[in-house]
Amino acid sequence: MPIADLIKLAAGTLTVDIRKSFLTALGITVGIFMVTLITSLGSGLQNYMLNSFSQFGTRIIAITPGRTQTGGVGGLIANTRPLTLDDAQSLKTLSGIRQVVPVIQGSGAIEYQYRVRHVDILGVSYSMPDAWNFTIQKGHFLPDSRGRTPLPYAVLGAKVASELFGNQPILGRFIRVGGERYRVLGVLESKGQMLGFDLDDIVYIDTQRALTLFNRDGVMEIDVTFSTNSKTDQLMQSIKEHLSLRHNAEDFTLTSQDQMLSTLDKILGVLKIALIGLAAISLLVGSIGILTIMSTLVDERRSEIGLLRALGASKKTVASLFLTEAIMFSIIGGIGGILTAYAAIYGFRQLLPGLPLEPNILFLVISVLIAAVTGLLSGLIPALKAAKIEPIEALQSE
Repeated sequence: MPIADLIKLAAGTLTVDIRKSFLTALGITVGIFMVTLITSLGSGLQNYMLNSFSQFGTRIIAITPGRTQTGGVGGLIANTRPLTLDDAQSLKTLSGIRQVVPVIQGSGAIEYQYRVRHVDILGVSYSMPDAWNFTIQKGHFLPDSRGRTPLPYAVLGAKVASELFGNQPILGRFIRVGGERYRVLGVLESKGQMLGFDLDDIVYIDTQRALTLFNRDGVMEIDVTFSTNSKTDQLMQSIKEHLSLRHNAEDFTLTSQDQMLSTLDKILGVLKIALIGLAAISLLVGSIGILTIMSTLVDERRSEIGLLRALGASKKTVASLFLTEAIMFSIIGGIGGILTAYAAIYGFRQLLPGLPLEPNILFLVISVLIAAVTGLLSGLIPALKAAKIEPIEALQSE
């Protein structure tokens, strides 16, 4: 039988009982819906995480105290000798290094007149905006103290500035940071959030003043950026040798941005595979549904099968007919699942704009192919069962 006639006959069978056809395809619809939604979430989450880390640039090496970084904030790891401002200053002498940013983090109350906010306070150097790809919206950033005691200047994140000052003038005003009086020099452009950490709800002061404010002996991290003609591995080796000589031991950890992004990509890849595995269970349930319905249809259509065989249809034609029906059930269910998933994604974007959902065309094509293969495998047993029915027995049973 020609393929066109086979498809036409199978489509006619599907439209005889719309309700049963809908219920048969529903399992695949749910499965493909889950696959599409989960892969969209996985791809969106992966891109979101990578973009969040990449917004600080990709040519960064982070130096944290402690020989082995076991997680958490680097500065809280016990070590024999902390990383100091002198360590950070000495790194500027190495070839290929562009900026060095010693970082210390804490939190405290930020006061302006009668308004008070409890925010994160970052101690950084004057080169932080260039090193981290931050842009000044108003005013300017912290000045280079050039080895002198830094003056009490502060730069505000966009959210802190808005909450404290509203529409009032900001530059030159005095605020209290952890109980100390600071003059506001500038406001940074909004950077949004990274891993739940609001980059706009931060006050930036000089690292040396932050050490005094938080009563610490050393910094929590030193970020180093380097030129494009420098190789990451070679520079990391130079930094390791340089600091090891200063500390008489390798009591620190180096992590490049490339390493962080690579590790993150692998973790998210494994997570996405696990999510796809969960969604595949829904497809399995849908395929079992098609198998059950198709097996029932074979018993219900014995007279039809007998008539087809009596009119000269071969076993292969009968089997092909049932396989075509199973595949059409799956494809219809797959398309329905994709459309439903897109509708759900649109709804989520309206209700939760921050939720990272990015449908991947490749995954959509694969989903339809998976649906077709699922239908083929699910309809194989019923098709073989239908092909084995003898026409005389089928007509006699009717």
